[in-house]
Formats: sequence, C-alpha cells, structure tokens
Amino acid sequence: MAGRVMLYYFNGRGKMESIRWLLTVAEVEFDEIYLTTREQYEKLLSDEALMFQQVPMVEIDGMKLIQTKAILNYIAEKYNLHGKDLKDRVMINMYSEGLMDLMEMIMIQPFVVDPKQKLDDIHSKAKERYLPVFEKVLSGSIYLVGGRLSCADVQLLECTLMLEEKFAGILADFPNVKSFQGRMTQIPAIKRFLLPGSKRKPQPDAAYIKTVMEVFKIKLPLP
Repeated sequence: MAGRVMLYYFNGRGKMESIRWLLTVAEVEFDEIYLTTREQYEKLLSDEALMFQQVPMVEIDGMKLIQTKAILNYIAEKYNLHGKDLKDRVMINMYSEGLMDLMEMIMIQPFVVDPKQKLDDIHSKAKERYLPVFEKVLSGSIYLVGGRLSCADVQLLECTLMLEEKFAGILADFPNVKSFQGRMTQIPAIKRFLLPGSKRKPQPDAAYIKTVMEVFKIKLPLP
C-alpha cells in the first residue's frame, strides 16, 4: 500500500520496539521486513539505505530514517505526542532519554558476560535512580508533561512492563507509577497491542540472539 510505514529490523524487540509502541499509540498502521541474513543487511548497505550502517530503519513519508531518537521524535512531532511548546518538549526528551538508557540496559542483558550481575545492576538502578523520578512527577499528575499524553508516557509504560518481566513486584514501592501503568493500559490502542497476536514482540530468545549475532558478525559475550 502506497504511503504505508515500513520497519526494517529483526523479528524481536531491540531498539525498534519503542518505535512500534509509538506508532501503535498514534494509530499508524505499519509493515515490517525482518532481517534474517547477513545478505539482507549488506543489500541495505549497498543500496545506501542506512546512513550510519545501522538499524532500526523506518520508511515514512518518502524518507528512510535511522537513529532511534530521531525516529521517535519525528513520529511524536507528526502525531502530536511531543508536547505543546519547547519547554514541554525538552522535559519530554529528558524523561524519554532516561527511559531509553534504562531500557537499553535490559536490551543488552542477554548479550553480556555476566547476565545475572547485569540484572542485579538493572534492578538497583531502576529502584534507586529511575523509578523515584517518575513516582515523584506522577504525584497528582495523570501524564508526565503538560497534562497530556506524550511519547515519554508511552516509553514509561513500555519500560515498566519490561521491568516487571524481569522483577515481579518491582513497582510495589512506586504506587503512582503502578497507577499510571494501569491507566495507560486502558487506552484502546494499547489494550489491543498487549493482546496475543499483536505486533508487540516477546522477550528475546536464543533464536533472536543467534540471528543478531550472525547478521552483524558479532561474538558473544559482549564486554
């Protein structure tokens, strides 16, 4: 279909998952091309489709976009999920980048030398550095910034669900965050995305890790 958004990535979460979440909340239909071989990746390189030789890559509005933050910002701006003014946007970006830092720790955890130690580090930083920030800002507020839904809210929901997959009950000491999570999951587009059979991806498994290694020619464990 002409004009349909196309995502190029692996059949797994990684850095594309936040993009899937945001497109879903914006109620934008998208298709995906999954990288399964080194040859597919090399074809994208030879076609000069990847500016910095990296995925995720998103085809939207006649452009081939790379760099996760740039893609998220474009979608947020286009679909009115980036605040009402410059001050809103800088706050949204600060929250979003903090959440991306935390989610990236979870993303790389299966690839590192000592996954158990990495999990302990994630748990500690989530409870001491990240979740207290959101618990405070959500005291008396429905959304993080400006009283309206933004990409930062979507990423906070995504992040809390990822944390609960790893650490059941981690939100017990953060009732405002848990209440926020409950409200967000009632948004119709999100409710559909959380159902079986949606385009939401499962936690990474051995097959996903093997594919990433083969396509990028990397060896595990990462340092």
